[in-house]
Amino acid sequence: MVTITVITITISLLMATHKEDTSFFDHTLTNIRGDEVYMNEYKGKVILIVNTASKCGFTKQYEDLQRLYDIFKDSGFVILGFPANNFGNQEPGTDEEILEFCEMNFNITFPMFSKIDVNGPNQHPLFAYLTNTGNQDYTGGINWNFEKFLIDREGKLQRRFRTRENPLDESIQISIQDLL
Repeated sequence: MVTITVITITISLLMATHKEDTSFFDHTLTNIRGDEVYMNEYKGKVILIVNTASKCGFTKQYEDLQRLYDIFKDSGFVILGFPANNFGNQEPGTDEEILEFCEMNFNITFPMFSKIDVNGPNQHPLFAYLTNTGNQDYTGGINWNFEKFLIDREGKLQRRFRTRENPLDESIQISIQDLL
C-alpha cells in the first residue's frame, strides 16, 4: 500500500512538473507548405494562434486577421493560422487547396500551418497545451472555428478569445498592445 502511494505521488509530481515546464516554444509543427517549424523561432514575438476553416460562417475573419497582422507585424506581432476540420467538416480541403483559398480570397501573408486536429482523440499536442493552460479567461476545449489564443513574448498563454470575438475588436487589439 505504501509503495503504491509513493509511486502515485511520484507520477503525479512528474506530470505536474512536466506540465509547468511545457511552453509554446517546446512544440514543432509543419507549415502549410510542408516545412517543419520550431515554435521557438517565434521567441520574442507576441503571437495570436487561430484555428481556421475555409467553409465556416466565420471564414470572413480571415480578412480581419490579415488587417490585424498588418497593423502590428512591424512591432513584433505574428498570427499563426491552423486549419482544422473538427467542426462540421468545414475544412475538408488539402493543405494546397487551403493555401490557395487563403491567398486568392484574403491575400493572407501571415504564417499558415498544415491542417491538424484541435479537439478530440487526435488533438495535436500544441492544442492540448493551449486548451489546458491557465490564463485570465478560461480553459477547456475549443467550441468552434476561429478561436484565438494570445501568447506573450516568453511563450506563455495570456488570453483566449471565442469565435464571435472579431480579430479587430478593441479588447483583442488592447490585449496585443499590452503585450507589445
